[in-house]
Amino acid sequence: MRGRFVGLRLGFIGAAALALAGGIAAQASQPPSRYSYERPRTESAAERALQARVRELGRGFPGEVGIAVRDIDGDAGLMASWNGNRFFPQQSVSKFWVAITALQRVDAGALDLDRRVTITRADLTLFNQPIAAQIGPNGYTTTLGSLMYRAITQSDNTCNDIVLRHAGGPGAVRAMLARNRLEGIRFGPGERLLQAGIAGMQWNNAFSVGRGFEAARRQIPASRRRDAFERYIDDPVDGATPDGITNGLARLQRGELLSRASTSRLLSIMAQVRTGPQRLRGGLAPGWSIGHKTGSGQVFNGVQAGYNDIGILTSPDGRHYAVAVMIGRTSVPNLTRMQLMQNVTRAVIAYDEARGEDERGPRRIPYAEPRGDSEVGGKTY
Repeated sequence: MRGRFVGLRLGFIGAAALALAGGIAAQASQPPSRYSYERPRTESAAERALQARVRELGRGFPGEVGIAVRDIDGDAGLMASWNGNRFFPQQSVSKFWVAITALQRVDAGALDLDRRVTITRADLTLFNQPIAAQIGPNGYTTTLGSLMYRAITQSDNTCNDIVLRHAGGPGAVRAMLARNRLEGIRFGPGERLLQAGIAGMQWNNAFSVGRGFEAARRQIPASRRRDAFERYIDDPVDGATPDGITNGLARLQRGELLSRASTSRLLSIMAQVRTGPQRLRGGLAPGWSIGHKTGSGQVFNGVQAGYNDIGILTSPDGRHYAVAVMIGRTSVPNLTRMQLMQNVTRAVIAYDEARGEDERGPRRIPYAEPRGDSEVGGKTY
């Protein structure tokens, strides 16, 4: 009897061993889960210092601000964020998405940037539009590529609206964002309707002539302007999150959104931006460079809705970081805003120095007092 019990037990053990072996074999024959063998990534001391500095800068700024920093080349990804998932007014930062939409159409063979177009007075928008000075009685003829260049480097609203029109309009930009899974980004109705709505007005083409928009805005009751202004800041129709923006910048740099030629073209244009020289750019150390896009919103009762800069910082050894500083509401002087942005740039540089210190040795980063800003009138670059 005992021998029979021992035999049964050995039989059970053998069956269990066979089942276990079969299970292991079955697992080995299947592709591993993307989560099966991942180890939690350990943050470096340099990353923790950067996160602490970004939190300090965000918490200490007298206004509503969002900050994000992303390592584009390494495995760190999103390294630091303050209010990173909150939507802030983009204003002219949205010209970045217009350019990507247009260039995707170029890559698809649906748009030719060498196409010549003639701009007339009827094409004018409002606020910043330097090209208006070149439009004579017979208009002004140029190429779509030149208009895109002006839209990014000078933040010219009329140039951007014409590029937007040829790229398919606001719906095409929204479709591009959805198609490429660029989350945390909204696109508004275009410059004219957007700015009129922020002021509590309906757009009228007469606003494009001279200071027509400003004159009409002064006639709007303060209560109506305040309500429209506050609604916009609280839920901006053109809003974007700092985390979403740095993701888009990183994907552009990595060549995931455009062809190699179009990627190079847009990055080159962003490197030549003339607006906001004392924003993120003002914090650069020797050997560093930036390609960026600024944005500034309307001012009501001393409060500005949107004062931004987004860009890609490049270190002397070619490492890239995506950075976004989005100020949704503030009344502090421009100097204070620019100092915040410059300090974010310096924080990224300090991080890069810390992570590469063993290879290069420490290097002091000089401080330069901000000298001013090229943006005027509270709207809109």
